[in-house]
Amino acid sequence: MKYVSTRGQAPALSFEEAMLSGLARDGGLYVPDEIPQLSADDLRAMNGLSYEEVAFRVMRPFVGDSFDDETFGDLIARAYAQFDHTARAPLVQLAPGHFLLELFHGPTLAFKDFAMQLIGQLFEEALTRRGERVTIVGATSGDTGSAAIEAFRGLDAVDVFILYPEGRVSEVQRRQMTTPTEENVHALAIDGHFDDAQARLKDMFNHFEFRDRVRLAGVNSINWARVLAQVVYYVTSAVALGAPDRKVNFTVPTGNFGDVFAGYIAKRMGVPIDRLVVATNQNDILHRTLATGTHTLDRVQPSISPSMDIQVSSNFERALFDAYGRDGNAVAQLMDELKTNGTYHVSQGALEALRDHFASGRASEDETSATIARLWRETGELLCPHSAVGVYVACETRDRSEPMVTLATAHPAKFPDAVEAATGIRPPLPERMADLFERDERITRVPNELDALETLIEERIRT
Repeated sequence: MKYVSTRGQAPALSFEEAMLSGLARDGGLYVPDEIPQLSADDLRAMNGLSYEEVAFRVMRPFVGDSFDDETFGDLIARAYAQFDHTARAPLVQLAPGHFLLELFHGPTLAFKDFAMQLIGQLFEEALTRRGERVTIVGATSGDTGSAAIEAFRGLDAVDVFILYPEGRVSEVQRRQMTTPTEENVHALAIDGHFDDAQARLKDMFNHFEFRDRVRLAGVNSINWARVLAQVVYYVTSAVALGAPDRKVNFTVPTGNFGDVFAGYIAKRMGVPIDRLVVATNQNDILHRTLATGTHTLDRVQPSISPSMDIQVSSNFERALFDAYGRDGNAVAQLMDELKTNGTYHVSQGALEALRDHFASGRASEDETSATIARLWRETGELLCPHSAVGVYVACETRDRSEPMVTLATAHPAKFPDAVEAATGIRPPLPERMADLFERDERITRVPNELDALETLIEERIRT
């Protein structure tokens, strides 16, 4: 299995090389050169298996010879050992034909744990075998950062620096990043919003002298291994609802397009997914693009669902790559237009290809809060605001003849103010995190400037 860049100018890499590299050197994102297939019999055979067993069967073809079977199975088992639900990703019924996929039972209470816990294991195994160290730099709108720090804290072969926008994450998200005491993890607060943090991250990857000097690696959803790990819960939930003999739809609250792109990969593998619905908040660039074919950056508007306060959806590039027939030059031209002009137009053929797989909708702040209140009143289920965006859009768009699964991306206790404002209920943190607000924080304020960030990182990495 080889991995190629969406911009067509970087060398093809193995799974391990693509994982450790993160972003391709031509600025593109790595994708597999072919998609392994799951037959109907393969899917039927997964019925009743543990999450870990399904994960092995789904991901193994993508890994190639980077890890042997025994090692890969052990890494998967270790990755999910700390989840507090035996199903790992349980389904809860909200209404006839509508199900919630709870993805918040991991160590940091967010769906990012499914990928990050596994990546932490994969990185440590690969780097120890190679006798190498890397410097991981990530940008976060809240959940990626805490999941990455939790996954890599204390590991010998890795130093981790997470950029987050000051004042634009929830207090729980911030404290999850700033209270770990291990010397190899660092939370860096920068001025601006998530897109600024993500832009500085890409600047570092494109500054090859710095990248090579500190052995830079990335664990944002630009990293293919992140996407791959998230494919698994689409498979487990579809099989639980009758796949391969029954079609299933998914609604995915998303800002950076990584989670819904994982659903697209599951569909390409043979999972009978009819529609993947992109659910956005008021920062609705993905919804606007799918509706009009014009992708135009706008001002980021702070919301009660801050992890979706994004305008630059990096993983959308992967979908464009397929929509343009895997023409890397065409994708590179679109990305140049976006960087230069803040906009690009998707060709009619590519737009139709996208619409074959993706639908979309948006939820306003009032609609999000009303959905949190209604679900609590009608079902006793507390939703985080991101999950509520998904539920609202699912209810507006779903075909009642087929089951709809909405992804619940975070625990409501990560966003207690929004949940309390909507329901009067302040969701408590799990007991294992009950002292989070009593722990000391370590915060480093850094200007939103490439030179300042690179200097700080070089000063703090361990040798």
